[in-house]
Amino acid sequence: MSSTILEICQQGISDWQKAFNRQDAAGCAAQYAENTIMLAKPFGEFKGRQAIESFWQGIMDKGFKDVDYTHVTWEAMGDDGYILTAHWTMNSAFGVVHHEHWQIQADGKARLAYDEFEVQGER
Repeated sequence: MSSTILEICQQGISDWQKAFNRQDAAGCAAQYAENTIMLAKPFGEFKGRQAIESFWQGIMDKGFKDVDYTHVTWEAMGDDGYILTAHWTMNSAFGVVHHEHWQIQADGKARLAYDEFEVQGER
């Protein structure tokens, strides 16, 4: 697998993080493929960009911001994507990314084909 695919996937998470940190829920949702399933523990399952955008807007409206990632690992998945796992922190919560499948889309950009993360506590 070429490093180019990894770089495109890394750009996707960077774009998502920048959108979140500027409190742009639509920008976050734009990093998901149209019919992505997002499993946000303990909140539930959200399917599709509109539901995902509403979820992120609700999180932002509650004052969550300043997301950062540590212990990031990338594992090749097929010939067109990568799986990201990581720990994350925000201003008032922390948790883990169990499984983010970043996959190259028809337009050449990587978007989330699946997202599973968990809030593990408050800060």
